[in-house]
Amino acid sequence: MKSWREIKTIEEWRQTLQGSTEHPVIVFKHSTTCPVSANAFQEFQEYLQGQPREDADYVLVKVIESRPVSNQIAEDLAVRHASPQIILVDQKDSVWNATHWSITVEHISAVLN
Repeated sequence: MKSWREIKTIEEWRQTLQGSTEHPVIVFKHSTTCPVSANAFQEFQEYLQGQPREDADYVLVKVIESRPVSNQIAEDLAVRHASPQIILVDQKDSVWNATHWSITVEHISAVLN
């Protein structure tokens, strides 16, 4: 089972973004106050408990608690902010993202695996 790590600072984000030149990074942006985000987070967790892509790094950003990080991600990747949101980053570029009810185990698996 793969696990995610939370990033809370812009410096952690910059290191994560740089790391995407060596391996894909999956960013999950989560609102801790939103029921839709709670459902998407459960889907993300289920994906990680199944057969997740092994060569990827998985990170979580809490959008309310870490707003500057969330904003920086949107700016750096030129992806409009949403919450919940999942973004596949490769070579410092967003190559796929999904939001809200589109974040399902099936959808994540279809794209990542």
